[in-house]
Amino acid sequence: MPPKYLENILLQMRRAGLVRGQRGPEGGYVLARPASQISLADVIRAVDGPLANVRGERPEHVGYLGAAQALQQVWIALRASERAILEEVTLEQIAKGELPPRVTELSSDPSAWNSHSPV
Repeated sequence: MPPKYLENILLQMRRAGLVRGQRGPEGGYVLARPASQISLADVIRAVDGPLANVRGERPEHVGYLGAAQALQQVWIALRASERAILEEVTLEQIAKGELPPRVTELSSDPSAWNSHSPV
């Protein structure tokens, strides 16, 4: 990872209150709170913004007409599902390799590993 790219990520995380800068010879960045209190959702929001966007908008701000009207509910449900997983997983769990049971269960399904994209 290029150093400038990493520095940009750390600056975004600092603005979000996830890390703090430490000056001096032993300086660098350290977590601003315990790893057990920082979720993956926190990190993703700090670096990429809202968890789910549709055409650059939040799902609740995107409207559809006619037969496509139900799509807004699909995007809202997708965001809720994504949030449910990412809010549950902490940096500590990642570092220890001890994921929550629901995440382990979902990822143990062989179909979860398929992209399902057309060949």
